[in-house]
Amino acid sequence: MQPLIDGLIFIVDDDASVREALAWLLRSRRLASEHFGSAEAFEQFLDQGPLPEQPLCLLLDVRMPGTSGLVLFDRLVERGLLPLMPVIFLTGHADVPTAVDAVKRGAFDFCEKPFSDNALVDRIEHALNASLQALEVQRLRRGLAERIAELTERERDVMRLVVEGLPNKLIADQLAISVRTVEVHRARVFDKMEVKSAVELANRLRELG
Repeated sequence: MQPLIDGLIFIVDDDASVREALAWLLRSRRLASEHFGSAEAFEQFLDQGPLPEQPLCLLLDVRMPGTSGLVLFDRLVERGLLPLMPVIFLTGHADVPTAVDAVKRGAFDFCEKPFSDNALVDRIEHALNASLQALEVQRLRRGLAERIAELTERERDVMRLVVEGLPNKLIADQLAISVRTVEVHRARVFDKMEVKSAVELANRLRELG
């Protein structure tokens, strides 16, 4: 049986038996994983380079010696990694209120120990789906940014006024160019941005943020 998503799950837990059990569970569902015995080890991994461009999920223990899971979570928030790598906390009963608070601050979910294998894998698959959507948004924004970078300064001026809803005549007046020149620039903007209308262009730029 193939996994629903070709993703990668990171496991950060100081208990080797928990890491091994989770890795075995994920292998049984054809899901790849990498595990770390501490938050510090995982941060060293992150410092080595960018995250893999594939759906990701992090299973993170709340309580660990040294840097706790909650401190690591806050650092991941600061790095802006949560959309691409949703965090599922692994927590004991006493830590449930803490995990709930973390969910309110952006964690994807939490699973209380001992957890149901099926329930955990279900949440992981949902997290990987969320990561996949975040990846698609990232790629879209990157592509849009690259296309905008290809525009000349004048084409950007025209694009800005087109998005504001100005007709060609008013754009020409504001930029002190001919209407025909505006039409040429407008066509080039639409072509480079791969859109067919001003409304579609505005929507694309809104997606870029």
